[in-house]
Amino acid sequence: MSSNEKMTVDSAYEAVAPEDFPAMMDVDRYGARSTAFDKIISATHDHFWDPLDEKYIDYGQPFDLERELLMPSDFNMELKTAVSDKLDEKQKIYLVNENVRWTMSSILHGEQGALALSASLCHILKDPGAQEYAANQTREEARHVTGFAKYIQARWGKPTACGVVLEQLLTEIVASPLVWKKLVGMQMIVEGLAMGTFATFYAKTNDPLLRRLMQLVMTDEAFHHKFGKIWADRTVPRLPESERELIEDWALEVFMTLMRNSSGPEQKKEIYERLGLDWRWVQGALAEALTDRNMRADLQESTNVFRVLIKTLLKAGIITERTAPKYAAYVDMQELYGEGDRMVGDDIAEEGIKYLQDLNGAGGGNAVFALSGSAAE
Repeated sequence: MSSNEKMTVDSAYEAVAPEDFPAMMDVDRYGARSTAFDKIISATHDHFWDPLDEKYIDYGQPFDLERELLMPSDFNMELKTAVSDKLDEKQKIYLVNENVRWTMSSILHGEQGALALSASLCHILKDPGAQEYAANQTREEARHVTGFAKYIQARWGKPTACGVVLEQLLTEIVASPLVWKKLVGMQMIVEGLAMGTFATFYAKTNDPLLRRLMQLVMTDEAFHHKFGKIWADRTVPRLPESERELIEDWALEVFMTLMRNSSGPEQKKEIYERLGLDWRWVQGALAEALTDRNMRADLQESTNVFRVLIKTLLKAGIITERTAPKYAAYVDMQELYGEGDRMVGDDIAEEGIKYLQDLNGAGGGNAVFALSGSAAE
């Protein structure tokens, strides 16, 4: 790879080709370990949990999907349109809960992508500290796959297929040999969306089981996001303008694609068909009701997934004055500029870590959870 493709300006993120295993046995490599990731590696035991142990989470908790809403009805976009007039109460409950199933399935596929991507980083990151962190994250993503698979099995039996847009993004970043694209794509874009989604479900779900799962997963995800933030802090300010703009433009392109297409009616047409609705009619109803003005109003909520994503990119230096106007069509950028670095899920994650420390016998008094500031400090 050329230096432009690798964009390695910090030795902690030096990478080799996946097939170059001899480079991993270089005797000088073992002693050249960065300290940048030591704090988040050492904190791994603070947020340990096991999705197969009822001590942490009990998937046997009942929930009546025919009579109870997993999320409030105002969380459902379709019910803010003419679709609502076509459905009775039972059908509305079905639509809300099936949309949650679709979202949980998307999260499951995203976690599978994160698992594969983290494992791929173990093959190419030359720094022993970075490699160890990637191995830790791989283990944590594996338990997320188990956790969400068990939740979906408990509530519906099986997940829905991955949406086309998400599948294309996950495939691109998992298969990419470029460290910057893997880290921006997964640790910032996908994890940024995930943290907003998890925070929203944690705050609003009517299912205590789902609420617990979201908190447990967020105790891990906050650190995964931090790994990407360390890369951004050490890399983006030192990149030549052309390379920084390449990252900035790719991130904007992915954002716009996800914003416009990630949950389009065509991808959920089987749900609508079961309710006697044509997905094209649903698409028209959504387009009529969800104007740019209405979308901007929705994005003002702190847990909105796309607002969280924009803030993630902004705080990482991947949104500059050059591209900020594109995002300003959806959110108040000045408000984001004025906010601190803490993310919407950090308080939830911190509370979850204290819970896990108590449960694991650590006493809850020795948390290593400093999301503000540099983890290298």
